Formats: sequence, structure tokens, C-alpha cells
Amino acid sequence: MTLKERLSDDLKAALRSGDAVRKVTIRGTTAAIRNAEIAAGRVYEDADILQVLQREVKQRRDSIEEFKKAGRQDLVDKESAELALLQGYLPQQMSRVQVADEARVVIAETGATGPADKNKVMPVLIKRLAGQAEGRTINEVVTTLLAEI
Repeated sequence: MTLKERLSDDLKAALRSGDAVRKVTIRGTTAAIRNAEIAAGRVYEDADILQVLQREVKQRRDSIEEFKKAGRQDLVDKESAELALLQGYLPQQMSRVQVADEARVVIAETGATGPADKNKVMPVLIKRLAGQAEGRTINEVVTTLLAEI
């Protein structure tokens, strides 16, 4: 079952059960996918849809931080519920230790010798870990590892 089919089935189930949060979140996500497809001029495959889902997750995390700063617990709760729902569609995320292990391999492959070589390591590692780890986590791990060299 493709991600699009899964989202569609989950939307139908949410409509039947009256789950408002699930309904609104899935509708918003499918709209974001459709808009991205229109902008790209092609139908998205699962890999492309995963990128859209990751953007949606990042957007929710950023919103949660801002709402916490503003003292809006009601909106923090709403965004947290949507975030939890969206994370269910993403593949299992790698732990920080697993990211560090993979980063060490890429650092060795690219011959990076310090923080100045971060631009050699990051593109390779981000491509290799696509959908398995957040860019923020990858960046923090690579920065730490390169500073230790």
C-alpha cells in the first residue's frame, strides 16, 4: 500500500469515526502533497511524499516551539497531537548513536579532516539517511564529530 493510499484510507476512517484532529491533519497533509505535485508537475512517489511529510513534521515542531514561547498551551497541544499523528507515517527514526556511526563512515569516505569539511560530509550523509533522521540531528552530530578531529 502506497503512502497516498494509506493517507486516503486513514482519512476515510477519520471521517467515519468523527476524529477531528486526524481528519484536519490528513486533509492538510494531502493538500500539501497535491500542491507539491502541482508545483513539480508530476505525481509523487512514496519517497517524494516522505519529504513532504518531513516538512510537515518540521513545521509542527517549529510551531510548537513558538507557541510555547507565546504561552499558548492550547495551540501547543493541538500541534503536538498533529505531530504525533504525522510521525506515524514516517519510517522509524535512527537514534543519535546510529547517526553518529553512519557519520563516522561518511567522514572516513570523504576524507574530512575538520569543521571546514562539513560541506563535504553533510550532502552525502543527508542523502544516505533520507527519511531516517532529521537534518537538525545530522547537523549536530556532524558538527560534534568534526570538532573532535
